[in-house]
Amino acid sequence: MNLKRIIWNGFLVAALCVAGLLLYRIFRQYSLEQIVQSVRSIPFAAFCTALLFAAASYLCLSCFDLLAIRSLGKSLPYRKILLASFISLSLGHNIGFAGLSSGAFRYRYYSRWGLTIEDVAKIILFCGVTVGLGLTTLAGLALVVNPDDAARLLRIDPAGTRLFGLLALAVPGVYAVLAFFIRGRLRLWRWSFQLPRFPIAVAQVGVGTINFVLVSACLHQMLSVFGDVAFFRSVTAYVLANSAILATHVPGGLGVLEATVSYAVPQEASIGALIAFRCTYFFLPLALGAALFIVSEVIFRRQSRGADEEAEERAEAQSV
Repeated sequence: MNLKRIIWNGFLVAALCVAGLLLYRIFRQYSLEQIVQSVRSIPFAAFCTALLFAAASYLCLSCFDLLAIRSLGKSLPYRKILLASFISLSLGHNIGFAGLSSGAFRYRYYSRWGLTIEDVAKIILFCGVTVGLGLTTLAGLALVVNPDDAARLLRIDPAGTRLFGLLALAVPGVYAVLAFFIRGRLRLWRWSFQLPRFPIAVAQVGVGTINFVLVSACLHQMLSVFGDVAFFRSVTAYVLANSAILATHVPGGLGVLEATVSYAVPQEASIGALIAFRCTYFFLPLALGAALFIVSEVIFRRQSRGADEEAEERAEAQSV
């Protein structure tokens, strides 16, 4: 085992230990009976609505890949993009290091459909930029619309919060302007970037923001069962939680999400709401994604075996 692999494994173990500690600190104040009762108190209608928001989010995430492939000048049927996107992200969200783990699954599928490793790397980068644009835009909206909660959590005055919000909103605007005026590659120090066409750049900002709005709506459905929480309070809580998840790379944000949301909305963030949200957005898609991965692998193997047999038959026919 080389040094790089040892460092990555050590970082993963440390992240899991942090997750375990955070979960222990959250769950230690509840008995098993209280946890079960809290989850059962969530109305079935609220759970179904949250599930619809989660499904819409994963559909929105597939549009990240669709836009990325369009920006490369490639074309794939949407059903294939949806399959690759859902499996890679439903598994990657729970494995951790989502960019790398989901990228490995993306390459497994897209390489079978004619895309090169360079194409897949560009798709991963494009999707990462879209995530950043969406999170930055929604964070800016939350800071401008709901400055009081953000000011309390970040311990700065509301005026400063609004200023940070306006600066955050300027980022996607600058990105779109650069995409409109720069036709070639954008060079920053040692790095160079190929900006997408202006319509795709605008679509990136829109789709990225809508995705995080949908996830926040999923969380809001669960939190609102246990208290009268404003939607943008849920948005603020989720933006902070997702930022912490991206910073720590803990698999599935385990413990980090729960701790951050509990800190942001302590009254409404019951253990039942947090467990229900994790099941809705992480565990159920994980189960479905794993099942689809197994089924698709079986189908691909059969198709590959059939293609090999046909090639052998043609070779035998030609030799005769």
